[in-house]
Amino acid sequence: KVLTGADDLQQVKVLEMRVDTRENSLGNFGVYVPNLRELKLNNSLLVSVRDLGTTLSHLHVLWMACCGLSDLDGISACGSLRELYIAYNNISDLSQLTWLDHLEVLDLEGNNIEDINQMQYLRLCYKLNHLTVEGNPICLKPNAKSAEEPHYNYRAEIKNLIPHLEYLDKIPASQT
Repeated sequence: KVLTGADDLQQVKVLEMRVDTRENSLGNFGVYVPNLRELKLNNSLLVSVRDLGTTLSHLHVLWMACCGLSDLDGISACGSLRELYIAYNNISDLSQLTWLDHLEVLDLEGNNIEDINQMQYLRLCYKLNHLTVEGNPICLKPNAKSAEEPHYNYRAEIKNLIPHLEYLDKIPASQT
């Protein structure tokens, strides 16, 4: 109630806060804000997405930019997500995102995705139409072991792997 400024937590639809889950577990705080649709945790310190608990299944938009995340284990508990903003973390494995059936917007800018094949997991997110990946190693070369290739085009590769994508790095995906 102190964080939201609301007496009736049923009315809270948007919440912005910074947390350090090494000191405070969020546990199942989603139980107390059942109508929460947008949660902004940018610049928090999250050891794992699992620290959010399992009671945020009703969230539509989640911001976790600059949170020190290295994996997405536990994101499946947020099964209603439509938008996920996880820029500037240390994420390299996208396999957990296959559970997000409603995902439309995904911001992965400035992470550590170094294998273009990780994009195959996003093919299973059939509603995904806006993707941001600039600032990841895959923008320069297809995988960590390969040398930079002058003819390599990450935009064409991603469009091939995720044919239903409409925008890549804020530019129509058809423009390779």
